[in-house]
Amino acid sequence: MMSLPLPQSNKGIAFISLAVSLLVLCIKYAAYLFSDSIALYADAIETIINVIAAISGLWALSIVEQPADHNHTYGHYKAEYLSAVAEGTLVTITAFVIGHDALKDWFNPHPLLAPWKGLALSGIATILNFFWGIIMVHTGRQRRSPALIAGGKHVLSDVWTGAALVIGVGLVCITGWERLDAILAGFVALNVLHAGWEVMRDSIAGLMDQAPDAETFQQIRTIITENGQGAIEVHDIRTRIVGAMTFLDFHMVVPGSMSVTQAHDICDRIEEALHARMGDTLVHIHVEPDFLAKHEGIIFNTTK
Repeated sequence: MMSLPLPQSNKGIAFISLAVSLLVLCIKYAAYLFSDSIALYADAIETIINVIAAISGLWALSIVEQPADHNHTYGHYKAEYLSAVAEGTLVTITAFVIGHDALKDWFNPHPLLAPWKGLALSGIATILNFFWGIIMVHTGRQRRSPALIAGGKHVLSDVWTGAALVIGVGLVCITGWERLDAILAGFVALNVLHAGWEVMRDSIAGLMDQAPDAETFQQIRTIITENGQGAIEVHDIRTRIVGAMTFLDFHMVVPGSMSVTQAHDICDRIEEALHARMGDTLVHIHVEPDFLAKHEGIIFNTTK
């Protein structure tokens, strides 16, 4: 992806996200006013959640950037997950509200006012959301920020909804089938419900300290293997990723005759490599002599 001049801090990106969400909300609400379409109304309601989510993400990132203190000695990284869970909950509630309105419109259909003007505005908002959602997800993955990724995914779910609505409401105009508008609003409700479930699932996994995927775990093992020469073995590797921070601890077996300084040098070498390739990493290494070792982990080649 082309590099963009984005703020260095995640909080700065969250401010931009809030501004984009407010702009899109105004455009989509105008689209509803022009068309009087319940589907475009549902789309505007969903965007209100984007605004709330942007405010929630901004709060979370403000907390995350605070340094560790005596009450939070491991930092405040989980604030992003709390924000994402709150966002998922709001999104889920919104889905039921939209579904309720769609059901009412199904039993009381009405003709649209100026649908083509509304569709044009909705299309503009959808294109704006598409580009910003891609930027948020891409940047969030680069910086390993759950708040940015969750916000970006929600914006992108809004994009697919918007694209479908532009086509669907256009069909309402062409066919004259007014109840199709309510069906489209129901589609928005289901899409919003699915997006809320995904955000909550991923965030709850983070709060529960779920282990990273197999690829990430293998990357950690590879880094340790490549930089642990001088040690005999590493075992009991445990890791979890909280936001942008990787927490890692393991046991490292060294020869009983090795000095504390030599063992410390090996630990430093491993830690530096982990920081270089994994980003922010908090590593705890328990060093033990070979006569206490379990010999069931990574075995190093000690041959000179």
